[in-house]
Amino acid sequence: MNKTYKIAFGLFLLLIISLAWLESSEPDPINWTPSFTAKDKIPLGAFVFYESWKNKQEDAITDIRIPPYEFLADSPAQGTYFFLNNYVNFDDNELKNLLTWVSNGNKLFISAYDFGEHLTDTLELETASFISADEFKSRPQLNLVNSSLRFEKPMEFDQDLPAIFFKKLDTTNNVVLGTASFGDKNPEEKINFIKTKFGEGEIYLHSTPQAFSNYFLLKEENYKYAEAVLAYISGNNILWDAYYKSGKSFYSSPLYILLNNRPLKWAYYFVLISAILFVLFEGKRKQRSIPVVDPPMNKSYEFTETVSQLYLEQKKFHELGLKKIALFMEYIRTEYRLDTSQINEQFYKDLSVKSEKSIVDTKKLFERIYNFQDERKNEKDDFFELSKHINSFKKKHG
Repeated sequence: MNKTYKIAFGLFLLLIISLAWLESSEPDPINWTPSFTAKDKIPLGAFVFYESWKNKQEDAITDIRIPPYEFLADSPAQGTYFFLNNYVNFDDNELKNLLTWVSNGNKLFISAYDFGEHLTDTLELETASFISADEFKSRPQLNLVNSSLRFEKPMEFDQDLPAIFFKKLDTTNNVVLGTASFGDKNPEEKINFIKTKFGEGEIYLHSTPQAFSNYFLLKEENYKYAEAVLAYISGNNILWDAYYKSGKSFYSSPLYILLNNRPLKWAYYFVLISAILFVLFEGKRKQRSIPVVDPPMNKSYEFTETVSQLYLEQKKFHELGLKKIALFMEYIRTEYRLDTSQINEQFYKDLSVKSEKSIVDTKKLFERIYNFQDERKNEKDDFFELSKHINSFKKKHG
């Protein structure tokens, strides 16, 4: 390595160190990632909301960390199932179980930007996103319809996040509980909070989940809006959904603490960059050529072909057929996961279902196998007939 090369490499390394130091000394940017978990203290976390609600004596909150489908299968207690996330999407079976639970006199509360296609289709709802044509802002001013809960001045969320409202709903089945106004000069009022009667229970849909975030609740008296919304479900046993969350309730990666601290993160990146540069510049000088070693060729097929020809030449059709049968039994064990040590009526039923063959054809095949095994002097035609039936049975999956 000549002198010029060393100077250039040193300057480049100094540049990398300077950039890493400048980046690590910058203040951390605000993390606006939607989380809505009970432990996250970032702006769109739900730590403040969850803890303040849990401290109230009249509401008992139970954390549900499994899917609703699994939880509802165990005959859960009565109460309100509370979902808070940027989106909640139930599949058909899960939604069916959830609505059955609601119809038995329970409540379902969902605050999200997206409620999933299955739920909106069931309730005949349609949502849309609002953006002001004049200011290109989507900052909702939240209020409630009920005169006893309505605020003189709406509570404003002063950040541009998704502004979702209910564009279409059936007023005969749905009751409007809250609105979101957009714009300062000519505010447009949209529906963002509704209640639907479902069987003996009730479904509450709220399309502004940021209203329950740390950022919103800690500003001025915005917490009163969350209290007013919760008045509709207060006094019930609260089932807090901790499964449908965009944020993580816990971090399993050992690098989380390292990467969550900016100076440590950039020190880690610098070590990686230095290691890569070392490999690139030093590895070229010391690397030796690696000889190409051809792997041993697989001669299993040729060996099997040779052995089978020997059996055919010596006319050992019975022994060859037994090997064919043994391979077929191994195929059943590995392909269909069935035990061939006990061949009974249940075995025939299981094999018939898994192989998509009729039980009659299955029994005929094994009857032919037993006849071949009992006959000690099988001829060439007998062997080929056995092989034809076995291969035909395996044709679907073999």
